[in-house]
Amino acid sequence: MNDHRRLGRELGVFDTDPLIGSGLPYLLPDGAAIRKSVEDYVHELERRHGYRHVHSPVLGKRELYERSGHWAHYRDDMFPPMQVGGEEFVLRPSLCPHHVLVYRSRPRTRRELPLRLAELGGQYRSEPSGALGGLQRVRSIQLNDGHVFCPHEQAVEEVGLALDLVERAHTQLGVRAARYRLSLGGRSGKFVDDPELWARSERVLRQALRERGQDAEEAEGEGAFYGPKIDIQIADPAGRESTLSTVQVDLYMPARFGLSYVGGDGPPAMIHRSVVGGVERLLAHLVEVHGGALPAWLAPVQAVVLPLSEAELRPAESLVRHCVAAGLRAELAAPDRGSLGARVRARRRVPYQLVLGPREAAGGEVAVRSRAEGGRGRVRPVAEAVADLAAACRPRF
Repeated sequence: MNDHRRLGRELGVFDTDPLIGSGLPYLLPDGAAIRKSVEDYVHELERRHGYRHVHSPVLGKRELYERSGHWAHYRDDMFPPMQVGGEEFVLRPSLCPHHVLVYRSRPRTRRELPLRLAELGGQYRSEPSGALGGLQRVRSIQLNDGHVFCPHEQAVEEVGLALDLVERAHTQLGVRAARYRLSLGGRSGKFVDDPELWARSERVLRQALRERGQDAEEAEGEGAFYGPKIDIQIADPAGRESTLSTVQVDLYMPARFGLSYVGGDGPPAMIHRSVVGGVERLLAHLVEVHGGALPAWLAPVQAVVLPLSEAELRPAESLVRHCVAAGLRAELAAPDRGSLGARVRARRRVPYQLVLGPREAAGGEVAVRSRAEGGRGRVRPVAEAVADLAAACRPRF
């Protein structure tokens, strides 16, 4: 079984160190390359669908989380406050209060809505040690988060559009949803005590699912403290489920912060949505699902150049530079690292292997071997081969 805790370390995706602490993994260069590819893809996908990107601090005053409701309903999962200059600051458990403040940073008009904000930012959860594991459950989460502020009558449409984004991204990533879960509130003190608010929010989600013809299993007590949500569950190769993406309806926080817009008769609705969830959990899933052989656009190394002998080393180094200039993540596997066969086998997960023998080097050509197709490789002019590989390694939007 492709357990990411073993395979991720073997592939140089991530590691941990007791001096940093439990639940705080760090990404190695290959893991950082995968993360950057995901981040760039999602950023462009969101931009094409009307999102404006923001950046906000990972700290906030305790007062912010008291206003948002996190302190009353979510405090057990937060790190304790820090005393700085006579004030209490908290590592944020979520990005939504910050985005609420971005919304209210100036007056808004009906014409501006829906306002779609997005950010990939850090949030922190005080997870118990026994719940931590690899990249799946961590204390520091880099979350692809976003919030849509819209009139209530547009909420169903915005939920549908958010689900469209989730499905598009999952297709590009090679992720398959195990099921959709309609996560509802409960009777405990964990949830905001406002039955009418919950009923209105649930109606929005149910209608959005109904219009899509999408079935969803109901799970009482799994909602956010401020409202219900649609969780897109994924399953690892062993069949264990976890939540990757989510779409939530929040009618609570906009009122708590006194949000308004010119032309409206009350606060806007707030749609929370995460297209690909936490980067750490996504990386764990991708490593396991693809067995380390990631799609070309995600692979940390997209092309490896293999000179047959020392005589082809200089043109091979030039070819690596050509690939890098074209936007490819490429590296050299020099002859001193073993026979050609051994070097090919060691890089079997790399999408493209570019072999240079004396004939190819003399003729300005290269033998291109694809991981997907196998075989000895097709000999092609260098410029043509590099241009085609660069195109093949771009994500589709």
